[in-house]
Amino acid sequence: MKLQTAALALGAALFVLPATAQVLEIATDQSPVGLDPHVATSFATILVTSTVYEGLTAIDSSLRVVPALAQSWTVSDDGKTYRFQLRPGAAFHNGRAVKPEDVVASIARVRDPKTGSPYASRFTAITAAEPDGDNGVRITLDQPSAPFLSQLAALVIVPPESAGELARKPVGTGPFKFREWVPDTYIALDKNGSYWEQGLPRLAGLKFNIVPEAATRQLGIQSGTYRMLPSLDAATATALGSQARVKVLATQDLAYSLIGLNTTKPPFDKPEVREAVNMAIDRGQIVDAAYFGKAVPGGPLSPALKDWALPTSDFPCYRPDPAAARRKLEAAGLQVPVKITINVLGSLQQVVDVAQVVQAQLNKAGFEVALNVQEQGRFIQDWRGGNFQAFASLNGGGTDPDDYFGRTFSTGGATNVFKYSNPELDKTLADARTARDPAERKRLYDTAQKTLACQGPVVHLAYGTLFTAIRNDVQGYEPNATRSLRGLREARIGQ
Repeated sequence: MKLQTAALALGAALFVLPATAQVLEIATDQSPVGLDPHVATSFATILVTSTVYEGLTAIDSSLRVVPALAQSWTVSDDGKTYRFQLRPGAAFHNGRAVKPEDVVASIARVRDPKTGSPYASRFTAITAAEPDGDNGVRITLDQPSAPFLSQLAALVIVPPESAGELARKPVGTGPFKFREWVPDTYIALDKNGSYWEQGLPRLAGLKFNIVPEAATRQLGIQSGTYRMLPSLDAATATALGSQARVKVLATQDLAYSLIGLNTTKPPFDKPEVREAVNMAIDRGQIVDAAYFGKAVPGGPLSPALKDWALPTSDFPCYRPDPAAARRKLEAAGLQVPVKITINVLGSLQQVVDVAQVVQAQLNKAGFEVALNVQEQGRFIQDWRGGNFQAFASLNGGGTDPDDYFGRTFSTGGATNVFKYSNPELDKTLADARTARDPAERKRLYDTAQKTLACQGPVVHLAYGTLFTAIRNDVQGYEPNATRSLRGLREARIGQ
């Protein structure tokens, strides 16, 4: 009887193990600086916030606009008025039902200059946002906006009463809700048992473990300590690809490596110097040396945007020619070597690797480059304040050209930290935003890419492959080129 009782007890213990295993252990390389989705937009933040918050729309793994908090919508014939019907039963994690007034307040918060939202310039066309019936919202624009529905995915809905605490205690409507944040250690999320989509999420929770060491993350997923690494460098992806219990998923990344140039600070106030930087760079060498061949040389738009991106062969300055770059510097009246300092986002090793390759290439073309490797908080502070001559970073892209071009290159754009201003380009981008004919939008964005590629404030380098590692028992997850983890709402653990 004792043996039988012991066996039954062991069986009971084994039976309950799957319930505790339903928390997905994730390892990430850095801690977010904050979790306010209207303000903090780093990759470390998006990994967490994309599972906690939702907008009226969302972007799926095929980069299509799909309903989220809005179950349906209509657009007026003139393209200026949108009517959204909210999902019945949608509630915030504090238990309060989502009301049309919450949507109105969230729009106002993003647009308020006091918020300092990087998304603000995407929504300058809004002239009115107001409740529409019992559970609807009407948004009026001053002109048609072709990318409006896709851009709404980034404008998540938050309860106004919690707005002051979102950076540390996020409250959203998403499939997972915040439980605990131990700084530089982990962020724990629980299943939202009142989620509006019945049957989701399938996991009991998520735990984002902050593990700066790449080797530790790699060993952790091999041993089963972690079940997911959301973003891998090419070398780690290659190493894990041969592991029997690990799957490596891949998709073309929207994110790109870049050198940003402050157009108000010499020598980058001269367009010909910005062009010289492009001419000095060998993007193929960067792909081989920093990405282990798992990337493509990139222009202003990711090749993931197949309907929009021009091939790099369309940009004459992309043909590496260090001697011609040096001559261009001299023709601009500069004494060679031209000394410059590049701030480098030191929390991402791949960015450091890219910066070192760029440094060597520029030094052969008439520049003398110093690298200022910074921790994440300092880098972001200097980036926001325009306190840089140049910087090296990794930036996320959008699913519509205006997501990136509008806020980054328009005069006064929310993320135009480069202080770049080109009235002709402003007009091109404004016309593209309002054009309702896809062929006309394509023509205008072709023009914008050619304007920006050689003399713009951003030197686009490469678009990598987004690698994600998961254990074989993680089912139902598809990676998203936006780096959102919203797809985890459909994931489960078990064969």
